[in-house]
Amino acid sequence: MLSTEHIIEVMSAQGLRITDQRKTLAKLFGEQSDFLSAKEVYDYMGKKYSGLSFDTVYRNLRVMEELGVLEQIIFEDGAKFKVHCSEVQQHHHHMICLQCQKTHPIEFCPMNLTDIPEHFQVVKHKFEVFGYCKDCQPLMKEEGKVGFVGANGER
Repeated sequence: MLSTEHIIEVMSAQGLRITDQRKTLAKLFGEQSDFLSAKEVYDYMGKKYSGLSFDTVYRNLRVMEELGVLEQIIFEDGAKFKVHCSEVQQHHHHMICLQCQKTHPIEFCPMNLTDIPEHFQVVKHKFEVFGYCKDCQPLMKEEGKVGFVGANGER
């Protein structure tokens, strides 16, 4: 997980002006590992900075993602952001618990197993696997939400 200081260093190295708002964003993500929606970040930032627009918050989240300090994952209820898994910017994917949102990196990339047509040029891809971690499985089984799913999607 990246520290607040590292996030600020990356932003500064890319020529971004390090405003008080950007320091607060870096601190927010540097001190926690939870996924946050843009709305949650906006609500948090709005407590300290009156008059801050949602567009400004979202634009900064996108810039931080493009710099590689944040990762964006699309959940069923929308996009959420989280501090990047590590300082080493290596290509990886995630397994994500739908209950607690803990993530586990997948070092293997399935793109080389994908049959890409000759007339299609891939410029970017994402691959996430959603399920329940070992800590959340007992709770989900009690609620009847967990069942074994085979490789072909069979139950």
